[in-house]
Amino acid sequence: MVDPVLSRVSQWFPAVLGLLLVGGLAMPAHGQVAQSSALFLRIEPDSRAAGMGNAGVATVDNANTVFWNPSGLAFQKDTQVGITHANWLPEFNANLFYEYLVGSYHVDGVGTFGGNVQYLNLGETEIRDPSGNELGVTNSYQLAISTSYGVKVSERLGVGTSLRYIHSKLTSGEREGTGDGNASTFATDISALYRSAPFTLGGADATFSAGLNIANLGGTLEFNENSRDKDPIPANLRFGPALTIDFDEFNSLTLATDFNKSLVSVDRETIIEDGDTTQVRVGNTGFEALFDSWGSARGQVGPDNESTSLSLAQQVTVGTGLEYWYSDLFALRTGYYYEHPDNGDRQFLTFGAGLRYNIVGVDISYLYTAEDDSPLANTLRFSLLFNFQ
Repeated sequence: MVDPVLSRVSQWFPAVLGLLLVGGLAMPAHGQVAQSSALFLRIEPDSRAAGMGNAGVATVDNANTVFWNPSGLAFQKDTQVGITHANWLPEFNANLFYEYLVGSYHVDGVGTFGGNVQYLNLGETEIRDPSGNELGVTNSYQLAISTSYGVKVSERLGVGTSLRYIHSKLTSGEREGTGDGNASTFATDISALYRSAPFTLGGADATFSAGLNIANLGGTLEFNENSRDKDPIPANLRFGPALTIDFDEFNSLTLATDFNKSLVSVDRETIIEDGDTTQVRVGNTGFEALFDSWGSARGQVGPDNESTSLSLAQQVTVGTGLEYWYSDLFALRTGYYYEHPDNGDRQFLTFGAGLRYNIVGVDISYLYTAEDDSPLANTLRFSLLFNFQ
């Protein structure tokens, strides 16, 4: 029999982690996003898009497109490698950190392939029995490994897909084979990107892009073989436009906006065994939620323990940003991210800068929140990108 405290840890740890990653709120949130697990999959990895208010679905022009929109690979012919590091939720001082490795490679006549590794270190988890006696300490982490492919179906339209393996290690069981606190599953992305021919806008050359990515369509995570609870992964619909204006050979400006809708739905099932009634949480897979997550959703729980109802529009988050380049050497960025107060209430400004020299690119982004006690406050991301033409 599995130790009861381990079973309990595997149940509350994903919920707590979800609250930290999604909202950082003083009160618990029960929106659709908070009902999913493996929320590290939604952490925006590269500093370029992070500096533009997390807008990247239509601005993808390097290897980081694997995260934002795999179809962006269709328009790329260079070999690239990128890495990102971020101390996550620094205000908690909990030694959480996020690492990201990405690469792309073009094959003439076939298309462009890519891959990435996402890793979130969750620090150490102390395990105790019901009497408070320490049973041990385990290292907790979440990991995803993806492979992607993008190809042009016409001169202006590219399509792409990703296959992703996801593993979440929250605790460890007392004995082999229990699977307590550990879970794995697979997911896929489906995406498209349109990029216009250059046209004239106000006397300057301009290009318009529009992207769509349905990410993390897949199975559920079962952290305990002895529990019937199944947690969905955070499937997500991301779409948006981008407009780039080249004023002259030295100066260009890009305006981009991303809209996001969580594709997560959770049902409650009643199971009766030997006269006992049990309520279990069953998360629908991303493919099911793609169709049944468009109604109203539960939002923030108020002081009276009553949850608000979120309309479809209130479930959509918006990120918008600006990027200025000088001579393709130096960039300045800023952006704004908005989430409805009853759906997590993440609202923040972002700032960033980039430098390109020879084959090396360096990007940095900074996140500013009006609330000093927000766990997302003062988040810094550092990214390196190596471009081998």
